[in-house]
Order: sequence, then C-alpha cells, then structure tokens
Amino acid sequence: MSRGSNQKFKFIYLMKLMQEKTDDEHGLTMPQIIDELEKYDVTAERKSIYSDFQDMTEKFGIEVIKEQIGRETYYHVGAREFELAEVKLLIDAIQSSKFITQSKSRELISKIKSFVSEHQAKQLQRQVFINDRVKTMNESVYYNVDDIHTAINENKKIRFKYYKWDINKKLVPRHNGDWFVVSPWALTWDDENYYMVAFDDLDHKIKHYRVDKMMRISIEDEKRDGREAFKNFDMAVYSKSTFGMYQGTKTRVKIQFVNEMCGVFIDRFGKEITLRPVDEGHSELNVDVNVSPQFFGWIFSLGKGVKVVGPENVVERMREAAKDFLENLE
Repeated sequence: MSRGSNQKFKFIYLMKLMQEKTDDEHGLTMPQIIDELEKYDVTAERKSIYSDFQDMTEKFGIEVIKEQIGRETYYHVGAREFELAEVKLLIDAIQSSKFITQSKSRELISKIKSFVSEHQAKQLQRQVFINDRVKTMNESVYYNVDDIHTAINENKKIRFKYYKWDINKKLVPRHNGDWFVVSPWALTWDDENYYMVAFDDLDHKIKHYRVDKMMRISIEDEKRDGREAFKNFDMAVYSKSTFGMYQGTKTRVKIQFVNEMCGVFIDRFGKEITLRPVDEGHSELNVDVNVSPQFFGWIFSLGKGVKVVGPENVVERMREAAKDFLENLE
C-alpha cells in the first residue's frame, strides 16, 4: 500500500473525522474509517488506527468506544467536552442576548456547532434562528467588552463617547459629544443588556453604562480610581436594587403585599430578605432600591395586592407618578 501525501497528518485527520462524524448515535466501521481517511489522502491499516485510538483516549481524553451491532463493529467518540444539551443552552443564550448583533450571533453559533458531531449539528439547526427580537445594532460591542476587560486587568481608565437614540433612529452623542473618562471595575448582564460598572471621577460615585452605546473606546495610561468605593461592592445587590439599570437614589423602602405575592419579591431580591407578617393575609419587607420611575412602574405592574408604605417622600413621589400617568390618558 502506497503512502498518502498527507501521511504525517494521519493522527490529526483521524481525530477530526471521529469527532465530526461520530457520536453516541452514529458510529463508523473500520472500512468506513479507512475510506474517510483516504479522502484526506491518508492511508492507514487497522493496527495503526487501533493504536491511534488508544493515544486519543490516553493523551487527549477523547474516548473512542467500540460497539458491536449485528455482524458489524462500529467505533464512535463517547463523552465530549460539551454535551449536546450544553451546546443547545449556549445557543439559546446567544440568541436571547440583545447585546450581540445578528451577524455576530450567527458567527458564534457557527463556531459553537463545531463542539458536536455533524449529526448533532443537524439537530441544532431547528433552533439556529436569529428571530425578530430586538438585537443591538452596534457591531463593536463584542470588541468593547474585550477592551473593558483589558482595562480592568491592567488597572487603567478608559475613554469613550456615549450615545443615545434620537427621534430619527440615529445614534447621537450624549453631553454634546464630550469624552467620558471613567474607571471600569466590572461588567454585568442585566435586563438582557451588557453594562459596564465604573467609578465616575467627576461625580465621585459608582455609575453604569450600556456597552452597546459606548463607542471609540481607548485605554488610558492613567491608573483607575474608586478602589475604596468598590472595596465592598456587591454586584448582585447592585443589580437587584437597580430596576432596568436606571440610576436612582438608593433608599430603604417598605413594601406591603398579599401573601400570595411573596414569590415575586423572593425572585427579585433573593431568599435572604426578611418577610414580616402584617395581618393574616398580608406581609411586608424593607429593602434597599434605587428609587426611579422604573421602580414605580414595576410596583404598579404588580397590581392592587402590592403597595409602598414608606418612607413618606417615596410614597408621595409614587402618587405624583400615578397622577402624571393618568393625566397622559386624558
């Protein structure tokens, strides 16, 4: 048997075809494996392939399983680094993420499908749809995240332009196009958007910014500020208290509700909250929130069974918000 021109790549091509063409439901016989290798201009004998299978398992953790079906013996790759269900989960996360553009979603999904066999990839095809949900239009968001991570790791400030949509559906710069210079400390995914949490040097406080609205990011030479502010910073607490990631004045509010609504507050604020009985059918809790129109809207959406009872200045702001809303309906 003459040797193929790609003989030195035999092991690589064998590992490639076993990962791509076999799984728990699909195997290849030894003659089929030899035929597939010939397509790469690689010749092989059974004995050398058995030895390669052993090396694949022992040196690369890719287990090749032998299975007898009738008179035929089949070989297939067993457990993979990513199981099919895990790949489906990753694809669902990408498709549901507003901060990833349609083109980048397709690119990432195409790469992720390589984690499974070509047969399993066909099963994934049913969910590989970039649907009509809102996706970001800022293609640079993917690289913004990388720049922000780099600045955090290097303990550097960043400079960027911050944009918003105008009535003509165009992105226009905020603050008359002034540069924003902040100290980034964290990234978080909230309300289906990616946010950078940073220390604002001018206002001397923690703020957050939508990553897909940030453009022309550059990493500054200056070291970050805000270390003390972030010393005891808890991202989970920050996210739970900030509704829709809108800024507001952090205030401890008292909320009363019918007992059937307790799950709403546990889901939002966690099991650590303290629920105190008011009467047989009602309870209350005290919780820190960033008071904003978005917080009021959330409370209103819960219906008559929920109300904010303190402090009085927050209750009064809610009354005014409700009054303004009703006036808009007239």
